[in-house]
Amino acid sequence: MPNLAEYLADPCGTLSLPYWKAGIFTPPPGLRVLHDRDFDPALLAEWEDCRYFRLLHDLKEVGREAPAGILLQTAGPEQTGEIVRIINASYADIRVDAAQIEGYQRTAVYDPALWVMAADADTGRLMGCGIADYDPEAGELILEWIQVLPEYRRRGVGRAIVNRLLGQKQGIARFATVSGRADDPCRPERLYRSCGFAGNDLWHVLRPRKIAPTPSHSG
Repeated sequence: MPNLAEYLADPCGTLSLPYWKAGIFTPPPGLRVLHDRDFDPALLAEWEDCRYFRLLHDLKEVGREAPAGILLQTAGPEQTGEIVRIINASYADIRVDAAQIEGYQRTAVYDPALWVMAADADTGRLMGCGIADYDPEAGELILEWIQVLPEYRRRGVGRAIVNRLLGQKQGIARFATVSGRADDPCRPERLYRSCGFAGNDLWHVLRPRKIAPTPSHSG
């Protein structure tokens, strides 16, 4: 693993994970993670590939105003159930539970100010949520979960949540990072770039292909 100085010189191109998480993460057996510069398409013959973008924000300019009708509030621990509901309702292939979300509150990078709920200012109905971490050692703000319920998308809710989280650490953090699936049909990368994130780092997470057993014949 690179040292902190090496990481800070190129956070998104040096590690596929935030610095603090890379220091404690143990990859599952058989998993390979490669930056796009080291990826060979010939690997696809034996490996299944899931691509992830990783972007960086320098925190110099951050949007401030949420669109009219969107109310942003800090989320308390008592809202864990609502956060779980929003996350699960926002994906077709991802499920979390309360224990997983509560686990974020026990890490060294937990900051309660970086848990945000977005609600309809008129009805009070929840529209989305955001969770971020802050690593004081690296000075890194890390966006972890940014979700908007399908019925509230394309109204500026996601941008409002992201900008709120960035603003919480502007002038404190050195930079912010975010990652996501590059081939997600919801195209989350567009949201982050619209909020000022930049970069072209792409990481490949490779798992061995499952090879069907060859039928046996007895005669």
